[in-house]
Amino acid sequence: MNWEQLLSLKRFGDTHKRLRKEQDEIRLGFEVDYDRIIFSSAFRSLQDKTQVIPLSKTDFVHTRLTHSLEVSVVGRSLGRIAGKMLLEKHPHLQEMHGYRFNDFGASVAAAALAHDIGNPPFGHSGEKAIGEYFATGAGQKYEEQLTDKEWQDIIDFEGNANGFKLLTETREGVEGGLRLSYATLGAFMKYPKESLPKKPTKHIADKKFGFFQSEKESFKEVADELGLLQTRSGKDISFSRHPLTYLVEAADDICYTIIDFEDGINLGLISEDYALEYLIKLVKDSINTNKYNSLKYKEDRLSYLRALAINTLIQDAIDVFIKNEEAILDGTFAVSLMDKSKYEAQITDIISLSVEKIYESQEVIEKEIAGYKIISDILDVYITALVREKEGQASNYDGLMLSTLPEFYRRTDISIYQILLNSCCYVASLSDSAAVHIHNKIMGKQL
Repeated sequence: MNWEQLLSLKRFGDTHKRLRKEQDEIRLGFEVDYDRIIFSSAFRSLQDKTQVIPLSKTDFVHTRLTHSLEVSVVGRSLGRIAGKMLLEKHPHLQEMHGYRFNDFGASVAAAALAHDIGNPPFGHSGEKAIGEYFATGAGQKYEEQLTDKEWQDIIDFEGNANGFKLLTETREGVEGGLRLSYATLGAFMKYPKESLPKKPTKHIADKKFGFFQSEKESFKEVADELGLLQTRSGKDISFSRHPLTYLVEAADDICYTIIDFEDGINLGLISEDYALEYLIKLVKDSINTNKYNSLKYKEDRLSYLRALAINTLIQDAIDVFIKNEEAILDGTFAVSLMDKSKYEAQITDIISLSVEKIYESQEVIEKEIAGYKIISDILDVYITALVREKEGQASNYDGLMLSTLPEFYRRTDISIYQILLNSCCYVASLSDSAAVHIHNKIMGKQL
């Protein structure tokens, strides 16, 4: 792969190629991507979606929105630093093509901002709840009406694939979704493959899938424009990652490792002394002990260590990225940047403690259980109504339910696969509170 093609400023949905000289010098092309994402309704819904603790009532805890903003900030730093070093290494990118280090930072920041945009309510358990409604629940009866790959899309419902759908989906009067640049869409695509075959290799890009069958052609178009390498031939679509994806992923890894940990401390799920010991191990080479000891309050000590830890991991991720640039460009770098971190042991310790004390805490488990029931019930009511409407057998109740759906999701002049997928995507679009509210109405608990 080559950087000139990978940094394409052409916009998905445009009919002509936008050259650098056509870009607004005040607002970089990739900054336009950022702005379009942040003003989208899908991004706004993240303000009430779970990051760690579902439906938390404390200001300490991050939501998907605050997490995404922080990942974007870290991603911008990663992109700018990497861009500066790449331009020094490949001066023709600046001299002949006019690229600046800010271009790299802006593209990574935009992709990082959108990285969770397709995730359903109630955290990762929301994805599982959607999939299990079909795999083991009432939705099993639709399996015979779908192809193998369509069925896999549904039973392994994937927030990353839904994110790509949201960013590129053409609706009436809106060609190409948000019309983002191909480079930013490429950086967003963590898993550039379809749902089957499942995990064909141990390469990080094969861990999950990145698009539904409904977006197959759009995905191929982005990959072809960027010159991503096709990693399998034949009927199964799979490409190498866009190099900037590694930086987007690193930004997410850094933030959830450090900031979810911080949430756990602030919530009292992890004792301060125990936690600070873990963070100090990570920043022992850069900590100013006099400054640290002078901080009187826990929050200040924690903020100081968090800032040091994030900066430490940013520098480390850049070192790994630049050292492995050639392998990344030829598609053979098979792990995340943080998997090659010299701080891998410290990161693993922090994540293990977070899993034990936060992600598996009683509060989280109880709310995830409720989320399973809420998502299953909402899916069942709407899918039943849509399928009956398609078959001309809708009851009065079905009609009432369909009238509560946004117009785009009411369509029944489409395949069963599209009806099921649209229903999943509708549920995924709901915030935690909206899902609870709709469920209360469906169950007759609220007028």
